[in-house]
Amino acid sequence: MVNDYYEILGVSRQASAEEIKKAYRKLARKLHPDVAGPEAADKFKDVTRAYEVLSNPEKRQMYDLGGESALGGGGAGAAGFGGFQDIFETFFGAATGGAPRGPVPRGRRGQDALVRLDIELSEAVFGATRELQVDTAIICPTCHGSCCRPGTSPRTCEVCHGRGSVQRVTRSFLGQVMATSACSACQGHGTVIPDPCQDCSGEGRVRTRQTLRVEVPAGVDSGTRIRMTGQGEVGPGGGPAGDLYVEIREKPHPVFVRRGDDLHCTLPLPMTAAALGTVTTLDTFDGPREIDIEPGTQPEQVYTLRDLGVGHLHRGGRGDLHVHVDVHVPTRLDDRQRELLAELAELRGEVQPEPRLATSGSGVFSKLRDRLSGR
Repeated sequence: MVNDYYEILGVSRQASAEEIKKAYRKLARKLHPDVAGPEAADKFKDVTRAYEVLSNPEKRQMYDLGGESALGGGGAGAAGFGGFQDIFETFFGAATGGAPRGPVPRGRRGQDALVRLDIELSEAVFGATRELQVDTAIICPTCHGSCCRPGTSPRTCEVCHGRGSVQRVTRSFLGQVMATSACSACQGHGTVIPDPCQDCSGEGRVRTRQTLRVEVPAGVDSGTRIRMTGQGEVGPGGGPAGDLYVEIREKPHPVFVRRGDDLHCTLPLPMTAAALGTVTTLDTFDGPREIDIEPGTQPEQVYTLRDLGVGHLHRGGRGDLHVHVDVHVPTRLDDRQRELLAELAELRGEVQPEPRLATSGSGVFSKLRDRLSGR
């Protein structure tokens, strides 16, 4: 006999998933053996089988293409009450009948942790190895995560007999339903700890302060997070440790300013050195470096020293060092200095420099020029 699942549920072949679900719930209320009697069991089984196929998009597509035969082992012969428990879990949120779920492991993964590490700019330039103290949870050294006092062991729960779950009968629109829930006596673990470890109070972990070595790669910047797998807190019940994240904060430097992977600094230069040219020495992170100041160097002129900046994160090479020239004009001169500068100005024709005004006829500077010239 060929079953038409759409006809069994009383829906069209274009029915939506919500329409199929509503049709199944209506028929399930009517045909459940606890409501309609044992004689309705076969019809209830057919309705359940039809819903299991049509509520699954992949199975529904296979069924539409080739009927029950296209479902193979997952069709009429296998459906039966095979998906019955999952269907009830969808409606009620609890397992019904069938085999109860197994006990929940006592050990759970620990939490991730976040700590902050202040570093110097030089450590960001080259990378560094730092030691970091963290307050964390580790495996209890007394019970080694078993949660029990040494020499004892967990005991099977007398309420659920090690299953971790208990069954109870509840009433629903389908009549009486056997529901499964976690055992409250053992919290679903299936075992109880009759004699907990005194050092960890039965948690399988203790809190302590540890010293960890952190590899800081070159190129890190403020806000960069370094992940240290398995260095976070050990979980309850001696569960696996979470991860530790180290967030970098870079301290300001008194000389160099960082912009990306490039470094910038200001070089004070006397007016005479800027005019005549000179060779000066700059202390960098790579040691002293000479800078050849060209004659006639102007204020804010920039000299670039290649590959003396910050190392690129996770790749080779480094940024550059940019040196900004700051020409200092003397503010206090003795008589001899003033005499020499005046002589230089006379030689250069700079004794009385003339202001350069705009030449536009309608501009502000043009009006000012006309007023000064008496026009």
